[in-house]
Amino acid sequence: MEAYIEQARKQTEIERLSTDRQKTGVFTGAYCRNLLSGQEVPIWIADYALLWYGTGAVMGVPAHDERDFEFANKYGLPVPVVIAPPEWSGQELEQAHVEPGTMVNSGQFDGLPSEEGKKAIAEFVEEKGWGKRTVSYRLRDYLISRQRYWGTPIPMVHCPTDGIVPVPENQLPVLLPEDAEFKPTGDSPLVRHEAFVNTACPKCGRPAKRETDTMDTFMDSNWYFIRYLSPHYDRGPVDPGLARRWLPVDQYTGGAEHAVMHLLYARFFWKAIRDMGLVQGDEPFLRLFNQGQILGPDGQRMSKSRGNVVAPDEQVERYGADVFRLYLMFIGPWDQGGPFGLEGISGIERWLNRVWNLVQSEPTFGDDSSRELRHITHKTIRRVTEDIEHFRFNTLIAALMEMTNEMTHARDAGSADRVAWAESVQALLLMLAPLAPQIAEELWERSGRPYSVHAQSWPAWDEGLAREEEVTLVVQVNGKVRDRIRVSAGIDEARAKELAQASPAVQKHLNNNELRRVVYVPGKLVNFVTSG
Repeated sequence: MEAYIEQARKQTEIERLSTDRQKTGVFTGAYCRNLLSGQEVPIWIADYALLWYGTGAVMGVPAHDERDFEFANKYGLPVPVVIAPPEWSGQELEQAHVEPGTMVNSGQFDGLPSEEGKKAIAEFVEEKGWGKRTVSYRLRDYLISRQRYWGTPIPMVHCPTDGIVPVPENQLPVLLPEDAEFKPTGDSPLVRHEAFVNTACPKCGRPAKRETDTMDTFMDSNWYFIRYLSPHYDRGPVDPGLARRWLPVDQYTGGAEHAVMHLLYARFFWKAIRDMGLVQGDEPFLRLFNQGQILGPDGQRMSKSRGNVVAPDEQVERYGADVFRLYLMFIGPWDQGGPFGLEGISGIERWLNRVWNLVQSEPTFGDDSSRELRHITHKTIRRVTEDIEHFRFNTLIAALMEMTNEMTHARDAGSADRVAWAESVQALLLMLAPLAPQIAEELWERSGRPYSVHAQSWPAWDEGLAREEEVTLVVQVNGKVRDRIRVSAGIDEARAKELAQASPAVQKHLNNNELRRVVYVPGKLVNFVTSG
């Protein structure tokens, strides 16, 4: 054990927190008791648990934390589920469930929505005098200096008489010399560039030395989104008029690895220059979405050092850019990413070919009111609008595929009238345009519509036409799915509970136990919480 502790101590914090390496640990042979459940919990030493994070001792929740899940599976530890995912029926989890859900296997807290459960547990622990809620901060000093050429020069001068003196504003910016020599000495090329280093003290005028360290590149990326608005503005960091018009940023996308460093620093910068009156508002970004990673063919993160990077050129040449774009979106949830492979790309290609033929076909129009076609059109517009706002591109594409199938059926059955068909074609192309811009533009023009599809308004839906007549109500008992029943879409709470409780599949699990609580999510879920 001592050898393991020494080995872990030698690892850097970045190494210990890396998502690319396996977590390791050793069992101490000791146990502690969970005061809430009364169960004994084995005590392990693990390299991914950090002393400075909280108290340094953590309660593992392998079913609901990715790192704990990986660790527990590696060492064969139990993975008890205490927050049930939607429609969970007691099976083992294939991956950690980190989203909200319903409390299960949690004693008196069973049946509570997990967010309420956290508060209730915290209050109970405080009432018992076992602990109290607190906020932990992980802030540290920010070391901005780098011993390298490529970076923004730090505008400071070292004077033997006056010490460190800032470069006056009228002498800014300090520019890097273009004739610096790069040699394998381990220090910055600026150290040996006499014309850059030797200068006069801005305060006393005596000979002095310019600072040769340059700034961390984060110092630039912390505020690039502000400067981009007016890159040639020379009376300050940003044109105030453009800043009022465009800032703060409505939607920020990036990788999760930016959350601790770049985004935290950007907030510091923003709040500082806000206090200086350069920008307005408390936050630089109103909304954040972290995309997942496309893994290489070997299942590892794509990296030049691993040699597993796949250039898209060959696929774009073979299938076209639109097909390849759609394929990447259809791999899986955008925030999770997934392994790169071409198994599903031919299906995307076939679908776009069907869209191409469908839009240019001439149906046999009937006298039918086409309510079903209009229903699928307006329902799809609503669903796609919601999906695109939440970056659910894979389900968005699935919805467009369903709409294409329904349009094909209506065309072949001759059940569409001319107005409904034109409405469906137009909506399909408008929704396809952000995803497959080239084929959407071509079909828009071929169908005789005015240039350009990308200059049109987003389609609107009629709620009456989009509304489902029936919905599926999931029925749970103590967080476990026991039945699914079809009910009217406009059903009220009392009637929903009545029908759910009357289900034979539910009745046998209620077993005449005392009904402590009924959780109802309109049109989606009824959860009976019992004493049994």
